[in-house]
Amino acid sequence: MSDRLAVLHESVRHLADVTSRIDPDKFTAPAYPSEWSIADTFSHLGSGAVIGKQNFENAVNHRENDPAFNPSVWDEWNAKEPSVQVSDCLVYDRSYLSALEESSHEQRESFSFNLGPYSFDFDGLVGLRLSEHALHTWDIEVAIDSDATLSNDAASAILDTIQFIVSMTGKAPGQKKNVTIRTSEPVRHFTIELDNSSVKWIEEENDSAVDLELPAESLVRLIYGRLDAKHTPSAVTGSVLDELREVFPGF
Repeated sequence: MSDRLAVLHESVRHLADVTSRIDPDKFTAPAYPSEWSIADTFSHLGSGAVIGKQNFENAVNHRENDPAFNPSVWDEWNAKEPSVQVSDCLVYDRSYLSALEESSHEQRESFSFNLGPYSFDFDGLVGLRLSEHALHTWDIEVAIDSDATLSNDAASAILDTIQFIVSMTGKAPGQKKNVTIRTSEPVRHFTIELDNSSVKWIEEENDSAVDLELPAESLVRLIYGRLDAKHTPSAVTGSVLDELREVFPGF
């Protein structure tokens, strides 16, 4: 089991625990962001598990993906009752995890998955699911606990591959500027290079003063557009937070 797979396993366990604390009457209440209900977010994770498992099995068995499959899954899940979206999500979430965990060494070594212009190996695929899973679990949990955070292990694993999200969603501010960052839990150092047309992410040691200090989990949520003022811990210090919220508005 890779490190990312172990962290994903814990995220799946945590989602089940969070679910046990939600009153079913709250399934239709807003999640984060409020455009989705709690049940909608479960539906997204559940349908994603069905599609992810099918794509994984197609890849290891050298089968072509059916272009009609994804829309059919979304239609099926959109038609489910909220309580069923929640319960079915937990079933298919575990099923996808089991498929990943039970794959052989040879299957993992030969695995390759394309997403648009990007190609992912087995650990990359697990990283994609982990990022989606951990952030959407937070979207659900924060609806019942305003102090919810990502786990330190999940934050660290997601930061290992955060450049993908930065390049996909970062909005160039139209001016050239470097922003230095230090995280805690764990301690890591990053520089964000901003200019007229791009947002670049660099991890490098830095013993000097930095522009922003915050927990690693808060940095992940910032990059994913989930560090609004209401959900920013007091441990976050620096004058560039509002500027970076504009660079990373979320998606």
